[in-house]
Amino acid sequence: MSQRLFFNLWQGLSETGRFSAVTLMETQGLVSLTDEAQLRWIALGDTTRQPPVVMLHGGPGLPDYLGDVATMLADLAPVYRYDQRGTGRSPWQGRHSLARHVDDLAELLDAWNVSKAVLIGHSYGTELASRFCLAHRDRVAAMLLMCGPFVGDWRSGDRAERDRRMSVVQQERLRALEKLPDHTEAQEVELLTLAWFTDHADPERGWHWAARSSRHRRPVNWTMNGELGRQGRADPLDAHLAELRACLPPRTELLGGADDPRPVSALESLALRLDLPLRRIEAAGHEPWLEQPDAVRTHIRQFVQGTVGS
Repeated sequence: MSQRLFFNLWQGLSETGRFSAVTLMETQGLVSLTDEAQLRWIALGDTTRQPPVVMLHGGPGLPDYLGDVATMLADLAPVYRYDQRGTGRSPWQGRHSLARHVDDLAELLDAWNVSKAVLIGHSYGTELASRFCLAHRDRVAAMLLMCGPFVGDWRSGDRAERDRRMSVVQQERLRALEKLPDHTEAQEVELLTLAWFTDHADPERGWHWAARSSRHRRPVNWTMNGELGRQGRADPLDAHLAELRACLPPRTELLGGADDPRPVSALESLALRLDLPLRRIEAAGHEPWLEQPDAVRTHIRQFVQGTVGS
């Protein structure tokens, strides 16, 4: 384990109306799990404070990318992040299962001496958070689900909206790349950029963000993506919503970008079925902290403050 001081300068005004700088401790570590997998984690803030925030990144098959969101919160509570097994600095060559990923989070909480945590999941991370809550409701202090989970028949609407945001040439090129059995580095970057730029409300900035992510969120674990995707379709979260509603902590909210290609109506339907508030971030897509950082910062800080206090 190593520690270093981290200097965090808010890119905006603090609650007092002034720019503020906060010095926070960053802690890193490696946890060996019961099946001998090793997960690399990082925490920002005072890890003696309870309960902490645990951020669950999406994919599945991508390394953690939620560092920018963590810096919005770490003065309020310690924020833990980790590379899920098989991604980033947590290599894993075995089979993947949703149950095992739920167990991974439970073992990480044990290793961190955390009895309860505030879970903030993004995209696939919202499904992981939900399934963790189903299995370990007593360990979830609060839960914020960003841009997911999407239930019901949302994929057809997603595909149609993505096609609308792409030119015919871009659509044809993406499909040609998807059909290739293997990709060169340049082809992988091109494929991911084409697949991801439609996630954003602003197509020009979306292309920039997607091109950057296609180089930094690598390598993509396509095997993990396929295995967990098939399991999710075989045992969809839709089938567990009544049970999930019964075990959700009192402070649970949904947050979504109004211009996410995944239909926001699917989140609205989920909010009704789970009896949860839904905060729509206008002029933002699937990663709303990129397009509307002030709105996201304000909301998630209020959410965490309402759970852990100021």
